[in-house]
Amino acid sequence: MPEMFDCADAEQRAVGIASAVSAVKGGRLVVMPTDTVYGIGADAFDAEAVGALLAAKGRGRDMPVGVLVGSWTTIDGLVFAVPPAARELIRAFWPGALSLVVAQAPSLQWDLGDANGSVMLRMPLHPVAIELLREVGPMAVSSANVSGRPAAVTAADARDQLGDSVEVYLDAGPAERQAASTIVDLTGPAPRILREGPISVEDVARVLDVEPSTLTTTPTE
Repeated sequence: MPEMFDCADAEQRAVGIASAVSAVKGGRLVVMPTDTVYGIGADAFDAEAVGALLAAKGRGRDMPVGVLVGSWTTIDGLVFAVPPAARELIRAFWPGALSLVVAQAPSLQWDLGDANGSVMLRMPLHPVAIELLREVGPMAVSSANVSGRPAAVTAADARDQLGDSVEVYLDAGPAERQAASTIVDLTGPAPRILREGPISVEDVARVLDVEPSTLTTTPTE
């Protein structure tokens, strides 16, 4: 049976995070709060656990899973070469509601789906998420919902959709943003916004010192 822990209670939070750490290290799934929506997570380096995550969501390998990290410095070990634009966006918006798609380090032994050598990274602005991530390292995380259904903004929403496929649910109340993160793709010749979320096109353009229109069109070769 899945366990639900109320992270507003200090004792339950401590036990819940310990249980989540044990579950992740054992190749099982957890639901965690983030600043955007609740996420379903697994050890990023455990291919079977990532496969179980995709199965729980009813999602195929053609929609690879992103990775959450618990510190700014973690990105250096995961990325082939961190573009200057990524550094600028990280300084401006991490931890927060911005996901960056970058070329992954070729040496990484993980399977997040058909990502074609790229990885989507984010550092969430949530103390429970950060505490868990710093205990277990990078986690493969997707929104805690069945594919095609609304993203879960509470732990109860997530449990209603994912049920027994998840071992530990960490409940920290309603998600603050209640909207999925903004995604910026940095793998091409110029930055491009794949999804606008809480961080606007204008916010990203201001940091990168470009016109907003250049971020929403596909650059020509």
